Order: sequence, then structure tokens, then C-alpha cells
Amino acid sequence: MSIEQVDRLVDVAALERLRQSIIEKRNPFQLRLRICNGTGCLASGADEVTAAFEAELTRRGLSAEINLVKSGCHGFCEKGPLVVVEPQETFYQRVKPEHVPAIVAATLDGKIVEELLYVDPATGERILHEQEVPFYRGQTRLVFGSNGTIDPTQIEDYIAIGGYSALAKALTQMSTAEIIDEVKRSGLRGRGGGGFPTGVKWESCRRADGDIKYVVCNADEGDPGAYMDRSLLEGTPHAVLEGMIIGAHAIGAHEGYIYVRNEYPLAVSNARRAIEQAMAYGLLGKDILGSGFDFKVSINRGGGAFVCGESSALMASLEGQVGEPRAKYVHTVEKGLWDRPTCLNNVETWANVPLIINRGADWYNQIGTEKSKGTKIFSLVGKVNNTGLVEVPMGIPLRDIIFDIGGGILDGKKFKAVQTGGPSGGFIPESLLHLPVDFDRLTEAGSMMGSGAMIVMDEGTCMVNMAKFFIDFLEEESCGKCVPCREGIDRMGEVLERITTGKGRMEDLELLEALADTLRLGSLCALGSTAANPVLTSLRYFRDEYIAHVVDKKCPAGECQALIQYSIISEKCTGCMVCVRECPSHAVTGKRREPAVIDLAVCSKCGVCYDVCRFDAVKRA
Repeated sequence: MSIEQVDRLVDVAALERLRQSIIEKRNPFQLRLRICNGTGCLASGADEVTAAFEAELTRRGLSAEINLVKSGCHGFCEKGPLVVVEPQETFYQRVKPEHVPAIVAATLDGKIVEELLYVDPATGERILHEQEVPFYRGQTRLVFGSNGTIDPTQIEDYIAIGGYSALAKALTQMSTAEIIDEVKRSGLRGRGGGGFPTGVKWESCRRADGDIKYVVCNADEGDPGAYMDRSLLEGTPHAVLEGMIIGAHAIGAHEGYIYVRNEYPLAVSNARRAIEQAMAYGLLGKDILGSGFDFKVSINRGGGAFVCGESSALMASLEGQVGEPRAKYVHTVEKGLWDRPTCLNNVETWANVPLIINRGADWYNQIGTEKSKGTKIFSLVGKVNNTGLVEVPMGIPLRDIIFDIGGGILDGKKFKAVQTGGPSGGFIPESLLHLPVDFDRLTEAGSMMGSGAMIVMDEGTCMVNMAKFFIDFLEEESCGKCVPCREGIDRMGEVLERITTGKGRMEDLELLEALADTLRLGSLCALGSTAANPVLTSLRYFRDEYIAHVVDKKCPAGECQALIQYSIISEKCTGCMVCVRECPSHAVTGKRREPAVIDLAVCSKCGVCYDVCRFDAVKRA
């Protein structure tokens, strides 16, 4: 149904009639093919797989009999493109266009395409159903659950699963004070990094002076390895909108903005379509559901500056100014966008709101820990077998996420560390894998929750070099407005460069800690005040690696090129000549069936010889 053909919903009863009408028209036993069309699967060829299904169904005359759903991200990005057959819930992974005819034929005959099923690496067993896959089995998908089940471009799909019922309840059965109280009692804390209590923020904004107020959705997700907000906005944009409308009603705002990265074109497209559909149905705009409440939402695209994820920098960018933060004694709930009271929450926070309103604060605060309620979506990436988006209850141990859901470390290597909280987060060692994941415990360990990036590192990772990588990133992304951040991060990068190139001194370790104090105490915003976390935690938990770099002039992990030296173990070398052929600098010489030799004066230390040798004859030290 086109947007122009829909009838505006004049009240809550009309919404419920529409919901029942949609449900009655749908056959729960109809065959459905849910194809992940999130960005991750699209990058793996999901658009071609979708086109192949459309062509095959048309060729067989089955387009009306089998419903094709282009869903949002399913989360298991490691195994995409993903296809789920309903109602059997058959889970196929790494599907290619050439597999499509076999899937359709098997589906019609009630059979299974065995080779496309997920194989449990621990047992060798082929797993038939999506929820039986270990990656999904250990999750609690409250916010992200519908992401892979509905078409994000069809508002009717969202309404059919109860969408906008929380809005109807908030507008007709609750006062604004009751809405805020419900959110406060739920214990929901902001999922964008700071972890500030959401209900308290709403209450402050409600009480702030001013007739004009705003709500803003922060979708400027800039952390390396993080893509939770992008996937939610792509896959369930109406849940985010519904949360924003409820929040706007609660604080007395009539205008809202979604500030989204320009690098997220699919999120922008799906959010824009969701706004248009909600407007057409009367769920946005004037007199929403006959309540007398008016609210409109606009989309603004950011230019990719990491610092614009910070609240005041984001609002400056929204106003058309340079995205720079301001001093924190001015609170955005009092003087935010255009110096008016503004309530800013991130994508995941807004998406939690409809759940809380529908199911109640008492239900919500039973999930999680004493001070960290509900679930949290993490992007699990790095040296782990199962990468993707993981939604778990607050308080789950890190070990359960990495080894049970994540399937352990790639290639059977040893776990070394996990970084949580993005580039300003800290490294957590193996000795703390028992740590419950919540806001306070991660902070105590020197890291933070952040937006939810979780980067796993194995034994081959140099922690000094990793600290340098994130400091280099933050140096590039600092807006440069305040001296502690602008100069402090730069100096810290210089010290780490010195250490990783074998020129470090023991006093450099004290200098790094002193610079960290300067950044923490003097920076205007959280980018600067938390920038030293990777350095401080690597010093705290992996100080021996710093000492090895400084005193022994060696990199234990073999990553820092300036500190690596390659040589050939003659007793192991078979003279196969592979390293001679592959060496890009022609530093390896030798004759067939005789041990090769590396000319250290010519060697560029690229490591190709080490990588290609099948006989462990190349020594790296």
C-alpha cells in the first residue's frame, strides 16, 4: 500500500482496528523467507541473493504463495548472507545466488538444504533452527529481536507486532509525570556511553524553563568496530521513532531531530521512509492519535566527525556551526539546541522506551544488575570466531559473551584482552574475564561501557601498539578546541611512537601517566578526559610489554616492525624457495634444497617470509 492511500489514524481505536486488519489479512502458516538486508549482509552479496529469490519465485509462479521479507540485520554478521525460512525457522547461512533454487525447492517439499545449515564447531552437529545456534541461544533479544523479523520499510509490519501501542498508552492512559516516573523506576541508563539515568534527564528537561524544547536522537556512531545504532535504525526505525515521540510528549517538546552519520546511507533512507509513513498514518505531525499532541521529526546528516557524538558538539553541528564541545557547567537539558532545553539520547536508548511503557518498569528492572538495568547490545568483533551484534542482560560475565556466544578465539589461539567502550575504552585482561558487564564494574576496571563496541584481541596482539593505534585515532578526531586534549593526545602519541620504535626510556612510562592526568582533569569533553584509558589500562595490566619494548628493545607479540628481526633456521629450512619468491624486497636469497638466508640490511620486516613458510623455518624475534 502506498503512503498516499492510507487513512490517517484519528484515535487509538483506529490504530487498534488497523492492527487487527493487518493481522487478519496475514496467514501465520504462510511460507516466509526472511533475508537479511542489513549493511553487513548486503556487503556479502545479500542484494544479489534477494534478487535471485525474487526471480526464482516469479519463475515458479510462487510470488503470492511465498512471502519474501527483506529484513534488517539478524546480528550474526560473520555468517552472512543469512536466510530464515518460516514457519519452520530453518536457518541458512552464507547463502549465495546459486543456492536459491535448491532452497526454494526444498522449502516446497518440506526438506532441508543440509550444506547451508550452521555447523557447531564444538560438536560438528548441523543446527536446523536459528534460536538453537549457540550465537543466538545465549542472547536475550528484547530490543534487537524484531530487527531480523520485519521489513523496516513497511510500517504495517511494525504495527502488526504491537508497534505504536506504547505510544497509544502513553498518550491516553498516562500523564507526562507518570511516563517520566515509569522510565525513572525502570532504571534505564543512556546507552550512548555516559550511562546517565534516562528518566532523570527527561525530568530535568521537563522542568527546565522555556516554551520551546527539543528531543534529539544521537545516531552519530563513530567508535571503531561499533554498528549497533546503525543496525537498529536500519532494521527497526519505527521503534526509535516511537520512543522519541513518547519522550517528546513527556518533556513537552514538539520538534525532534535524528542526527545520523552520512556514512550510514541505508539507515538514513529507512529512517526517512519511517518518518514519511508515520506522518501519513497520523503517528507524527498534528494531533497525534487525536490526543492534541503535535510532534515532527527531521533528519540531519553528520559529516563523520567523531567528536560530534558528544552532546554539545552534536548540537553545534545541528545548528550549522563547527562541531566543537562546550564547557560542561552548561547542561544541554537547560540550554541545548539554540540555547533551548534539549533531551538527547542515542538510538538504543530511544528503542528501549516502548518496551518499558508497554511492559512496565517493574518488569524491566528485574533484568540486569542493581545499578545497570535491562539489556545491552554489543558489537562483538576482532579475533573471535563469531562476530556480530549481541544483546545480553546487563551483568553477564565477559567470558560468557566471548567464549559462549562468540565461540572463542580464532584459530585456537589464546585470549589476551578485550577492549570495551570504543577508542576511549580500556583493555581488560584474561584475569578479569569473570567481570560482570555493567556500567560501574567496567569503569572500576579502567574501561567503560561506551556505546557497546567490544574488540577481542589474541596472543599475537601487541598492547603497546594497540594503545598507540587508538591514541592515533583520537589525535585525528580531536577538535583541537582545548589545549589539554589537542596537545596532550599529540604528546602521548609521540611517546608511544618512541616506545614502539625502540627509542623509549623508562621515564616515558611516568610521562604517559602524567599526561593522562592532564587529559582527565583539563579536557573540555569526554573525548579528551577518557582518551588515555587505552594507555592507562595497557600500563596497568600489560606493563611487562612496555618494559620489554623499552629495556629489551623487543616486541613480545612480534607486531612492532622496528623491534622485529627475521632469520632462517637452517635445520628446518627445506630450500623450497617459497620465501625467496615471495619476498617483496628481495632480501631472502638461496638455492633449491639449500637453506635460505635473509639479508638484514635489505629486509623491510614485512613478515611475508614468516607467513608463507610451511615448515616453521623462519624465526621472528
